[in-house]
Amino acid sequence: MDLLLSFIKKNLTLLFIPYLLLGLMSCQQSEFSKHEGKSPMTQENPNIKTATFAGGCFWCTEADFEKLPGVLKVESGYTGGQKDNPTYEEVSSGSTGHVEAIQVYYDPSRISYEALLDFFWRHIDPTDPGGQFADRGQQYTSVLFYENEDQRKEAEKSKEGLNKSGKFTKPVVTEIRPFTKFYAAEDYHQDYYKKNPLRYKYYRHGSGRDLFIEKTWGGEKTTPSEEKGYRKPDETALRKTLSPLQYEVTQQNGTEPAFQNIYWDNKKEGIYVDIVSGEPLFSSLDKYDSGTGWPSFTKPLEPHNIFEKEDRSHFMSRTDVRSKQADSHLGHVFPDGPKPTGLRYCLNSAALRFIPKEDLGKEGYGRYLKLFEKK
Repeated sequence: MDLLLSFIKKNLTLLFIPYLLLGLMSCQQSEFSKHEGKSPMTQENPNIKTATFAGGCFWCTEADFEKLPGVLKVESGYTGGQKDNPTYEEVSSGSTGHVEAIQVYYDPSRISYEALLDFFWRHIDPTDPGGQFADRGQQYTSVLFYENEDQRKEAEKSKEGLNKSGKFTKPVVTEIRPFTKFYAAEDYHQDYYKKNPLRYKYYRHGSGRDLFIEKTWGGEKTTPSEEKGYRKPDETALRKTLSPLQYEVTQQNGTEPAFQNIYWDNKKEGIYVDIVSGEPLFSSLDKYDSGTGWPSFTKPLEPHNIFEKEDRSHFMSRTDVRSKQADSHLGHVFPDGPKPTGLRYCLNSAALRFIPKEDLGKEGYGRYLKLFEKK
């Protein structure tokens, strides 16, 4: 089975011939675009830090880390080997000593390195010395690459804590090694989960990664906003990470147009989290069509994650609804909703991010899956 899945990953194009007819390229057919070292991002803003992780297939680790609040960019690539500018074929053959890895660019004022480490452990199998899930070989083993003495100490402390936690019956074998050079993978591999969603989902499901994560951690997984070190980003960072409308709504108490927003008629099952902090706020189970053109709910999913305050703007008296950690303006609550609460939480889509139920586990909200189990 492992050999079959590895073959599938390396030959997905053969399974999707119709996509070739539409001009899609396979890993082997893509034009190589190589570069080593750091992004100009850290040169432009010295406050941005980098962290390098190897956790098996970089398609998956990149997709996981890009969803974390405070993470600005994730790049797939190769590190830890002997050859300069290796290609995907060379690395995947195991001949260069490199591992598939990701380089994470993050804002330490929003998320700490300690929080990144904890997130890393919860998205890999740290007890596997021969690879990760369906991908076998040294090139797919898990490694923490430290860039300075502080990262080394935190990585070793984190690994020791995981070993002592009793979470695994086998020892944690993830290596901790000094970072040398990072070589960005070919353009085709960057944001693979966005460019080729069907192929990516087919591979990830078959790899067994998500089944392992859910079985091992389940509802214990913490949400990004609950990680240690979370702090609301400053205005400059918010303007870079939020769209103009998201910034106007959450930071300037704005209101988006009715019937012209992303979630007003969203009927999918899942939860809604704060666009800035990721703190869970509302559930689709409490959403209803209020006829107003804005997403409306009868009650919050986590009452302790919101607070209310009087709003007398625009010559009206209303109750403002805000998120606790990020202090984002979400909308208003009115006493004209349906039973059983009689309340209508009328919110702005621009203040929210929707997490569909099938993604709750891998995005760190696994404890809410039980809400959607059929009774």
